[in-house]
Amino acid sequence: MGSKRDLEERARRALQLLLVQRHRKPGVKGWELRRSIGKNYLNILEYLNEKLDSYGLCIRMVYEGEETTPDQARFLVTVKDSIRMSEAISAGWRIDELAILAASIAYIASRQGSISSRELLRLLEVKFPSWFIEATLRRLIRYGYLERDGDIVKIGWRSKAEIDGGKLLELIVKMDVVSES
Repeated sequence: MGSKRDLEERARRALQLLLVQRHRKPGVKGWELRRSIGKNYLNILEYLNEKLDSYGLCIRMVYEGEETTPDQARFLVTVKDSIRMSEAISAGWRIDELAILAASIAYIASRQGSISSRELLRLLEVKFPSWFIEATLRRLIRYGYLERDGDIVKIGWRSKAEIDGGKLLELIVKMDVVSES
């Protein structure tokens, strides 16, 4: 791979590609990394990931749709640990939008990964006005947190990258146990 200096330079370029958002979607495709930093880009990303760990960040590889190779996958930098509510709010999220996202992901996951949009709307309309639900779901789909295929809603690529689904379900179960006692 070359010298330590060459490795550092390639890692620096990879981080720049990962952080500079050029399109609507954050991150960069594997083929773009390969073109920019070389065919051993996965090794460079592994090295960079070790360096980012000390800052509480990590590089995630997410497949969008039917992709199966790292060249087709999307790589992005995410927060390794949970973020505080104040940090989520300062990033532009409202608490009720986060509640809709969490409820949607948990419900979709409990239904083997996909449900009809009507079923999701019925669930959410118990707590939120329909106009707000529709606007929030459109935003979540646009940002990649949810995916819509006709009338079917699924968990999106970005949720898979940024949200620890297991921890979310664990917290929901814990809340349910507390509310029953």
